[in-house]
Amino acid sequence: MVLLGILAVAAGAAFALFAWRAPTLSGGGVFAPVSREATLVLNNIFLAAAAATVLLGTLYPLMLEAATGQTISVGPPYFDLTFSPLLAAALLILPAGPLLAWKRGDLRGVGQRLIWAALAALAAGLLTLALHDLGKALAAFGVALGVWLIAGALSEVAERVRLFRAPWPEVRRRTLGLPMGAWGTTLAHAGLGVFLLGAVVETSFKIEAQGVVSPGGVVQAGPYAVTLNSVGVVEGPNYLAEQGRVTVARTDGSAARDLTPERRFFPTGGQTTTEVGLDFRGLDDVYVVIGERRAGADGQQAWSLRVHYNPWARLIFLGAALMTLGGLVSLADRRLRTTPVQPRKAAA
Repeated sequence: MVLLGILAVAAGAAFALFAWRAPTLSGGGVFAPVSREATLVLNNIFLAAAAATVLLGTLYPLMLEAATGQTISVGPPYFDLTFSPLLAAALLILPAGPLLAWKRGDLRGVGQRLIWAALAALAAGLLTLALHDLGKALAAFGVALGVWLIAGALSEVAERVRLFRAPWPEVRRRTLGLPMGAWGTTLAHAGLGVFLLGAVVETSFKIEAQGVVSPGGVVQAGPYAVTLNSVGVVEGPNYLAEQGRVTVARTDGSAARDLTPERRFFPTGGQTTTEVGLDFRGLDDVYVVIGERRAGADGQQAWSLRVHYNPWARLIFLGAALMTLGGLVSLADRRLRTTPVQPRKAAA
């Protein structure tokens, strides 16, 4: 109820501010249904609807419990059916926005400029399906959508500098003359595509493997094989730990790396925690967790070993960094820092 009160105050304050300033606002110009303004409005509608679905799915269980005492949970199926289609629609129209003119745009011309981006996205989706089964159709669509955003951002820059359409001196002059805001837009849109690629691949193709192994045993997760070399007891400042020494190597024979996951016991509080062994390799993340000691099949001591393989997880952070950089580059545009010159009053 406190959260609902805060939301009501925030929304009421916003509407009150708009009502106060409304008489001083001038009406905007008329724009055609196919224009940059139209894409901005349509994009905002999809984003607002997506935010409303998340808000409803988050608050509805709380409101229902407060009103009737009934407890329900809203999980991934609800968000997959409501939030994902709205966000996908917004991302599909995103690359077309910067290519459309203000007031009135040429939809056919934009389609011609984005044909290579569409072909690249289609090829990426079909390649994903070819490497996996039809059960990964949604993941293939997500990969195609990420490539669509990246290729669309690059197509917009290529169109601005007339790449492959003008002599190199002209392309170079246009490239150096592009405003910082244009580069910021490109970085932000491409970063969103990179983020989407990482999120889709990490979510859809991650692998978790677990086994009870003695020293010398191997647990394989995807293209990585994790070998348990030994387990020893180490003493920390306020804990005792079973420290495992494991080797992570790709099945293709690439360089192996040693990790030391731990299972710590704190005598004072009687708590047990785990320290994950982390292997950041290229775009992939490999997490290794050592568990409780158990009896092995051959009578030797064995330990539970759990391995998490998260492919392309680094792209999530790289995409967020690119979007942040795009925002900073856009703020550096001198057009945003120049105070407009006020016209002098006419002499009496």
